[in-house]
Amino acid sequence: MRLQTMYRRILRSKIVWPLMGLALIMLFNLFFNTGFFEIQIHNGHLFGLLIDILNRGTPLIIISLGMTLVIAKGGIDISVGSVVAISACLSAYLLQQHVPFWAALAAGLAAGVICGCWNGMLVAKMGIQPMVATLILMTVGRGIAMLITGGQIITISNVSYKYIGSGFLFGIQFAIILALVLFILLFLLMRRTALGLFLEAIGVNRVSSAFAGIRSRRIMFFVYVISGFCAALSGIIISSNITGADANYAGLWIELDAILAVVIGGTSMQGGRFYLGGTLVGALFIQSLQTTIYTLGVKPESVMVVKAIVVILVSLLQSEQFRSKLIHWHKKANVREAHTREASI
Repeated sequence: MRLQTMYRRILRSKIVWPLMGLALIMLFNLFFNTGFFEIQIHNGHLFGLLIDILNRGTPLIIISLGMTLVIAKGGIDISVGSVVAISACLSAYLLQQHVPFWAALAAGLAAGVICGCWNGMLVAKMGIQPMVATLILMTVGRGIAMLITGGQIITISNVSYKYIGSGFLFGIQFAIILALVLFILLFLLMRRTALGLFLEAIGVNRVSSAFAGIRSRRIMFFVYVISGFCAALSGIIISSNITGADANYAGLWIELDAILAVVIGGTSMQGGRFYLGGTLVGALFIQSLQTTIYTLGVKPESVMVVKAIVVILVSLLQSEQFRSKLIHWHKKANVREAHTREASI
């Protein structure tokens, strides 16, 4: 009985299914993608597909962490892709104008914070629905980015700026360390202070949390600011990786992958309980899947279809109702098989 109880608890854990999905991708690559797990060391730096997954997935991880907090309070932020473009283009443009590195970096991050304040004001202060409020910036944001760049692709050659996305520290890319530090800080902030509990209370029932004395508007405003900052940091990393900025394609549709990573990680779109660790696994799952598809030589026009099918399967397995139906169907099949055997005897 104890083993059964433990087994049920494990299956009910939100992080189990994305971990299983990630493990299946790794197992698939073990048999069908030779060299996937090879890690080489050159000049004290680590290289390999696994390192590439971590590095290329860093912007998605960072944005997904911010998105987790927004969804936890029952909201959404579909403007993060545009914020990525604004921050990337602003920092790159200032560097092109020979503005000092730290000033350009601070300006890019500040732009993300301002965008977060705008979304937070519309949602928390003015009571506009999150989807509508963030749709405004999603629509206008790329236009702002194009105004900054003049509709041109900006290229830069600042060594310090390039280090953010492709530099190395302790043998691994600096961007990976940035994502890890951000994850630890947000985890401590949400799990070692009352803020995480307040956020979950707002997500479950905003009215009741207000009667309990929780200042829901301030917390809602704060999480949108965090989301804007995370999007800005991701934009700078993306821009640093390509040593330039493109207002049209920087962060394009990354908001969809971020929402998907949060949901796969076990956080409900309805708000309430959230899982930063699950979001981290969800983002790694998406990036691992994408890398696997590309390394297998799947045609570009088929990538999204294959990705969608795998994600749908993982999402279905994550649903407790779907698993209950599978068990029910399995029991029915066993009963029918038993009846058939008895009839044949």
